[in-house]
Amino acid sequence: LTRSEEKNNRNKTVLSLQTFTDLARITETRRCEDLECFMVLVKAEKTAIGTICFLAGPITLMGNAIVLGVIAATATLRQRPSYLFIGSLALADVFASCFFPIIFIDFHLFGRSDGPTAYLFKLGGVTMAFSSSVGSLLLTALDRYLCIHLAPSYKVMLTRQRALVSLLILWSTTILISFLPLMGWRCRTELNPPCLELFPYIDPDYMLFWIIFILVLLALILGAYALILWKAHRHVSSMTSFQGAAGTGHARMRMDIRLARTFGLILLILVSCWLPALTFMIADVSVHLTRAQQRAFAFCSTLCLVNSAVNPLLYALRCRELRVALLQLLQ
Repeated sequence: LTRSEEKNNRNKTVLSLQTFTDLARITETRRCEDLECFMVLVKAEKTAIGTICFLAGPITLMGNAIVLGVIAATATLRQRPSYLFIGSLALADVFASCFFPIIFIDFHLFGRSDGPTAYLFKLGGVTMAFSSSVGSLLLTALDRYLCIHLAPSYKVMLTRQRALVSLLILWSTTILISFLPLMGWRCRTELNPPCLELFPYIDPDYMLFWIIFILVLLALILGAYALILWKAHRHVSSMTSFQGAAGTGHARMRMDIRLARTFGLILLILVSCWLPALTFMIADVSVHLTRAQQRAFAFCSTLCLVNSAVNPLLYALRCRELRVALLQLLQ
């Protein structure tokens, strides 16, 4: 028994030393003197990401600026809550088109190393833009759900004043959450070692909090559009049962397919653009990321900008009233 105990103790000592060595090696590899250890892109990747930003940035800015300008210049559109929410979405995407490409290119391509305050201020601007964009998508989805689910009392319940209050709450919340690291909720060790491998100076608890916040918004958007599709299907089915015409049945089928395609496209683009980046962020909180995974995240993060570029086509320019107002302004 004594020999067995001594052997077990020796094995435990070897394992403890090995574990300590591994932890020391990981800590040493993660130790950073400045932000250069987060600049992981090689030359070819810098060219590719720079091209994406140079193309998507101006397209996003131009499309959303047009939508925002048309709504601001048309009095009838400014009075309707639906277009106030679309205008909020366009404003958030305008911020995203300005903040993200400039800061992303300045960091990854030109290697700009800022101090903690300057970096967290810039990151807060990008976070605010994308958070407000997703929040505005949620308000747009809820507006469409209320329009279908509570059609008789929709105009009485969702007034312009209530829409403005909801936008004020949305933007106040996203601004507060986005700049929490700048206010003090940051990595205590800063860069020695950094708490995360994707974002310097960011506390893992804050990262997890922001991820849950965005996932809740996305889940509510998915649920709202699912309820819209279900409600529209029931409405058309009831109309068909009252009228009982064969042609109406085909019309119902065409309407259901059209709605399914529209909402399916909206949700597919939304999930495809946001899920890859959020997946890497969740992994960064829980496991050690390799350099290749860090580079992959850099590409996935540009998909959020692509989503902002597509939003005007999905939510604004598909509206007939906005297209008519745009043509009148051009004339």
